[in-house]
Formats: sequence, C-alpha cells, structure tokens
Amino acid sequence: MILPGEVVPSNMRMTGIEWVVEAYGCRESALADLELMRSFFERLIGETSLFPVGRTMWHQFPETGGITGLCLLAESHLACHTFPEHGSLCLNLFCCRPRPEWDFASGLKAGFGASEVRVRRLERPYEFHERNRELPELRRTDPVPLV
Repeated sequence: MILPGEVVPSNMRMTGIEWVVEAYGCRESALADLELMRSFFERLIGETSLFPVGRTMWHQFPETGGITGLCLLAESHLACHTFPEHGSLCLNLFCCRPRPEWDFASGLKAGFGASEVRVRRLERPYEFHERNRELPELRRTDPVPLV
C-alpha cells in the first residue's frame, strides 16, 4: 500500500501507451481497399485483445480512394488514414493501460506492402511527477502560456 506523500515506484504508476505509426511505400490499391482495411483492424484488435464499444466508422474519399477509420475502444481508440496517392498510411492506437507490443512493421508490410514502417511508442502518464520533466517527448522548447 502506498501512503499519501510516499513516492510511487515507477513500475506502479499508471500510464497509457500510444503508438503512432507511419507506413511508406505501400501498394496504392491496398490503401484504397476498404475490405482489406477492415480485415486489418479486426486482426489488430483481436491479436491485442482490445474491446470495441461499437462499430468501426469508415469514410472513403471519392477523389483518391483514401480511407479514414476510427474504432472507439474500451481502452481508448484506434484510428487510421490512408493516402494512396502518396503510398502511405498513418495509424494511431492509444490504450489506457500498458499491453504487449504488436508487430506493426510485419503487419503493415504483409497487408499493404509497406517498404518502411516507423513506430513511435509514447508513454502517456496520467499524473504529473517531477520525473516527467525529464521525458524528452514531454518537453517543449518554447514556453506555453497557461490560460
């Protein structure tokens, strides 16, 4: 039990995890394939044991065939945007509690033919702790006024 005023060990602090993923060099036809994107979401959600709270919302742009998808999860959200005209896909998954890593690179290379996949994993602490000042992803170079 942690008493008020005690320092909570870092392995006991609640943090969410956010994955920001970019895939490049994807097949244009795959990025405009709504059924493929639906299958990819189902696979990712199933393999990571996530819990959708409703149906995934999809929009396909008539000009480019690009797709935007959003799945509201009990754990937070999964979103994607495809850009067939650029051969790229952007994906964002936020979970309110830590969970095992998923192999985004393999999944996107197999499903969409991506030649390069970049994955950024961000820990999103729910409480401010002095140690958060040292996290580079939370630091800004310019001051932000508080309103």
